[in-house]
Amino acid sequence: MKTKFQFPAIPSLGAVALLAGFILSSCNPGPKYSKPPAPAPVAYKEAPPQFKEGAGWIVAQPNDDKIRPKWWEMYGDPQLNTLEEQVAINNQTVIQAEANFRAARSLVVQARSQLFPTIGGTASYSREHFSGNSRSATVITPTTGTTSTVTSSTTSTGTSTSTGGATSTTTGTGTTTGTTTGTTTSTGTTGTTTSGGGVGSAGFGGTFNAYSVAADVSYTLDLWHRVRNQIAANSFNAQASAADVATALLTTQAELAQDYFEVRALDAEEGILQDTLKNYRDNLNLTTILFKTGIDSDQDVTQAQTQVDTATAQATDLGVSRAQYEHAIATLIGKPAGNFSLPVAPFVPNPPPVPVGVPSELLQRRPDIAAAERLVAAANAQIGYARGAYYPSLSLSSTGGFSSSSITNWISWPSRVWSLGPTLSDTLLDFGARRGAVEQAEATYDADVASYRETVLGDFQSVEDQLAALRILAQEVDQYQTAVKSSAHYLELALTRYRTGVDSYLNVITAENTLLTNRETQVQTQLRQMTSSVSLIMALGGGWDSSQLPQFEQFLKHPPQWSPATAPAGAKPSEIAPPNPPVVPAIPLPGQPPALLPAPTPQNPPHTN
Repeated sequence: MKTKFQFPAIPSLGAVALLAGFILSSCNPGPKYSKPPAPAPVAYKEAPPQFKEGAGWIVAQPNDDKIRPKWWEMYGDPQLNTLEEQVAINNQTVIQAEANFRAARSLVVQARSQLFPTIGGTASYSREHFSGNSRSATVITPTTGTTSTVTSSTTSTGTSTSTGGATSTTTGTGTTTGTTTGTTTSTGTTGTTTSGGGVGSAGFGGTFNAYSVAADVSYTLDLWHRVRNQIAANSFNAQASAADVATALLTTQAELAQDYFEVRALDAEEGILQDTLKNYRDNLNLTTILFKTGIDSDQDVTQAQTQVDTATAQATDLGVSRAQYEHAIATLIGKPAGNFSLPVAPFVPNPPPVPVGVPSELLQRRPDIAAAERLVAAANAQIGYARGAYYPSLSLSSTGGFSSSSITNWISWPSRVWSLGPTLSDTLLDFGARRGAVEQAEATYDADVASYRETVLGDFQSVEDQLAALRILAQEVDQYQTAVKSSAHYLELALTRYRTGVDSYLNVITAENTLLTNRETQVQTQLRQMTSSVSLIMALGGGWDSSQLPQFEQFLKHPPQWSPATAPAGAKPSEIAPPNPPVVPAIPLPGQPPALLPAPTPQNPPHTN
């Protein structure tokens, strides 16, 4: 239920000064915001000094404790660099997040407009006609522009005689208006009489023109900071949306790097299988020759043939996973899967050292933490907005212009019209609506604080997880390297004993399967090491920090002077660069000299862009 009180205009300097003092003395009913405390450890558990020799990360120095924005360049792979540059330009998730940010930014501009008066204007023309059957009507005199109002009508019957003036006799039905002199004699019903003196047509009806032009100004004073709290809430939400863009960009870039390393690991596994197949075929030829000479049995030939067939099927099966990861990369860079292919290249499992700072810095370097904290600030401002509904609102409005029935004197001083006055309104009874809104805002604030702290805890967990993974995987990679060498030596001994007839071919099969399994597992362990390195970079913020959040002044710029995407507008992605990572020496098999790992041949020829 609303009650409005209208006050007359008080155009005095004293009233203006009193009103200004009242505005300056108004207060913000919202709570003062302070960043909620978040649990942060003094140091990372998985990064004490005794672990600093682990591969994949280093203890950050005071002058070099930040990850570069283009963190993927640390891996030294031109193909990966080219792909990563296309994410900010073409990835649809990033584009969608950036559009959501622009929508949030526009809400700041809309809310800020309420701090200023609303100015409007109207201009109108109409030609109007009043009914002649009205009980009361205004008559316009066309010749002079004067008006007269008639509020009664006369109907008579019979005959009357008029003396001392003009007489007219009319038969018919009508009404009488105007001025008459003398006595009128009528038979039947009085008709229409037109008198001298320039008065318009007799009767209640009339037609006239209406010209009007006016301007109006209205302004609602922000006495209780409702508008300012709304602006603050929208600004904090826009900053959270900007941090969401950074999160989407970082997540997509990390996913692309991990998918890229998956493809390279599959290429390495196919190279191992092709290398193993060559040795299997050599053993099959040897077994066949021994069988034909009567030294070996057909069972050994069948076992050797089975090995060749099984390894061939395994190599073919790798094509499924490689195609899927290749298609995923195409989607991440905004290309149709059918128009993209990634050429085969060696796998270089060499995780770069990632600088790890102190845990307290993580609160400033994770965009998801910044977004969660900005949502808390927005919820705090919404509490002030909800509490402001308990206080009255004061509005000032004024209208001024010109109105006339003739265009010749339309814009003239006598045709002026104006109105001016304040309006004070307040809700007297709402049956708990305002109280419920305040309680809702306070509950939302508590939920956002819990979400913020949960985000912080989860991010610290991610850092600890990846630090532990890199530390343990570095040891595991070395252990598998030793296991591969041991299994290669075991295979060499088994082949020697088989050729001399000491052992059966079954021992060779066992040794070959052990070597193949260890080599494949070593590649998978190296892949996990590389993906954990990428995950650690993402867990540490990927070169982002809270100073990159846009400020309130940047929200008001038109056109916007801040963009979360690092790529310039209209940029086009470059073609994929040829592979140029260093070659990796392959582990020599028994009876083979050391050689470089051959580039495997894909099952299907790559598509051309």
